[in-house]
Amino acid sequence: MSEIEFEGQVALVTGASRGIGAAIALALANRGLKVIGTATSEDGATKIGQTLSAFPGCSGKLLNVNDAAAAQALIDAIIKEHGGLQILVNNAGITRDNLALRMKDEEWDAVLDTNLKAVFRISRAVMRPMMKQRYGRIISITSVVGASGNAGQANYAAAKLGIIGLSKSIALDMARYNVRSNCVSPFAWSRLIGTIPTETEAEKARVAKIQQMGPEKIAPICAFLLSDAAKDVTGQIFAVRMNEIFLMSQSRPLRSIHRGEGWTPQTIAEHGMPALKSSFYKLDRSADIFNWDAI
Repeated sequence: MSEIEFEGQVALVTGASRGIGAAIALALANRGLKVIGTATSEDGATKIGQTLSAFPGCSGKLLNVNDAAAAQALIDAIIKEHGGLQILVNNAGITRDNLALRMKDEEWDAVLDTNLKAVFRISRAVMRPMMKQRYGRIISITSVVGASGNAGQANYAAAKLGIIGLSKSIALDMARYNVRSNCVSPFAWSRLIGTIPTETEAEKARVAKIQQMGPEKIAPICAFLLSDAAKDVTGQIFAVRMNEIFLMSQSRPLRSIHRGEGWTPQTIAEHGMPALKSSFYKLDRSADIFNWDAI
């Protein structure tokens, strides 16, 4: 099988100055894509440009993803310069960790605005040209924290779970126009998880293991999903941990109970909940779910 390439296609990768975004941008440029990577600072945009300088048509651009007008202007400029935009990777994100009972409105709003609302706005902006050209590929970076939750990250978990619902809805809305939408949930050391506590020996050991998971491990699944080799793959969630790739579940009924005469609070307590209890989820986190060493 020949190497997957993207000759002539154009990609927008948000949050591409470092970490996972930089690894994805470089991998796509290496496969012939004209990659426009964004950063929130001039230094970051310059860094992207330097990293991609060997690849014709690639560049780094300054963009605050929360600025809807600026995002639309950038997308319009890309289409005008290159004649189209085939690929979007929604990677930009932030954290503002705090316990839920102590979380300030501004901490909640900042994360939801950047990690979810901006993903919606930028996706919406690219979907119309993708619809007109009857071709488009979107990847949105989510997190297992979205499904499992995490102490001190109610805002981040809510945003990342929201991305999953958004991506699936885009996949359903745009399937008729040959536009695919998938999520990638990375396990990789980056500044977004640099706030994980390292106070105990167990926490230090956990962080040491995570630090071994480089962002370059995330790029291959993204390159595949954005290629025509994945023409039948849409509406899915893939997690990547070192050399492991997981197809993640989506919410479906686990078990049901039925009572012909209907339920009362009392019969639910006496019969309903006892029947369902064995299928309850524990108060676990991603580290409990993925409780073996990455391979």
